Amino acid sequence: MSSPFAKISALLPDLAPWRASADFRLLWVQGLVTYFSSAMAMIALPLQIKELTGSPLAVGAMGAVELVPLVVFGLYGGALADAVDRRKVILATEAGLGLLALVLLLNALLPVPMLWPLYVVAAGVSALAGLQRPALDSLLARIVPHEHQTAAAALNSLRWQMGSIAGPALAGLVVAYAGHAPAYGVTIAGFAVSVLLCRRLSPAPPAHDAEKPSLRGIAEGARYAWSRPVLLGTYAIDLAAMFFAFPNTIFPFLADELDADWSLGLMYAAGSVGSLVLGLTSGWTSKVRRHGLLVVGGAAGWGLAIAAAGWFGNVWPVLLCLAFAGAGDMLSGLGRATIWNQTIPEELRGRLAGIEVLSYSVGPQLGQVRAGVMAGWTGTRSAVWTGGVACVASVGLLCLALPKLLSYDSDTDEDSLRRKAQQETAGERAARESADERPAPESAGTV
Repeated sequence: MSSPFAKISALLPDLAPWRASADFRLLWVQGLVTYFSSAMAMIALPLQIKELTGSPLAVGAMGAVELVPLVVFGLYGGALADAVDRRKVILATEAGLGLLALVLLLNALLPVPMLWPLYVVAAGVSALAGLQRPALDSLLARIVPHEHQTAAAALNSLRWQMGSIAGPALAGLVVAYAGHAPAYGVTIAGFAVSVLLCRRLSPAPPAHDAEKPSLRGIAEGARYAWSRPVLLGTYAIDLAAMFFAFPNTIFPFLADELDADWSLGLMYAAGSVGSLVLGLTSGWTSKVRRHGLLVVGGAAGWGLAIAAAGWFGNVWPVLLCLAFAGAGDMLSGLGRATIWNQTIPEELRGRLAGIEVLSYSVGPQLGQVRAGVMAGWTGTRSAVWTGGVACVASVGLLCLALPKLLSYDSDTDEDSLRRKAQQETAGERAARESADERPAPESAGTV
């Protein structure tokens, strides 16, 4: 009979990726710094638009402004990640994001801050994020062994939750008591630290026969994704869940309606609290092989929790529902990331990562627009609960349309087995090249 300590240990996060890869450790710390500092701007920016306009539509329009740059640069960033050193892409985009945060700071210091720079910066951040995320995601698939992908996804989600809990909670206090400028200042400092950490990453050059970024290369990646029902299912479910049930942009108005202005930062942080709890008990997910079930179950749980949050008129049950929603979102995200990194060939990884950027980013952007429009027409709480119901319904319909997602098993799926063999072959080749570069040992008779 196993001891209680053994049972508890089985729930704790699997640290195998942390122990196995120095680059993974660097990216983990860099991401924590970036997520923490970016959360400050994430809260300050929509709140500043709300204060300047008083309109939920104006806040929701931020998602529309971000959409086109995200689509264009996300797809191009995927092709770029397959054609150039991924480390250089990450470095350049981190520096650019820091400069955009500086623009927000300078605008906030004006006697009367202007509205249009906020939308321009939002579009610029979306473009740079679209360029960067494929390089980051495809680098993870290279530096972490095949069997540790779920554990790596859990550790990365845990890192993100830690930053996004502390960031919004602190940002709400900073903006309330010190103004927007200090929040943007913290964001700038975070990106400066991030650039220094990224400089220490190992080079990640493309394959010798890699083609230059082109529309033909992007189309090749799209054709591959379209031919794989499991991949299509992960993209479609995430898009539907975020489009229908991403109410973050109207949280300032929800806090007003619940007579709890003080709770705004907690609303933004509540989902991350739920994700953090799941991340701290995610050891069991390393043993899961039916990752499609994680995708579907997590997305349905997210929708149910968001629907419940819209029904309650007291802030505390709302915060609890948002925490449950965050746990569901993380569970679905673990399944998606594992399927992506375990099945997609290395030579297409960047371009498919660009499609993934659209999958998990376009949905929230469109969701912001949907939530803002619905809140203006039907009221804030109605916009929240109807979106949650629509999310659950869409997940069910997609499961019927794409049954292979539910039956996915990493131990038997052909793409998963092929990707595992490819990674093992690449590892053996790297070890052989490293051995060939070492000087031969001197013989005993050599002086």
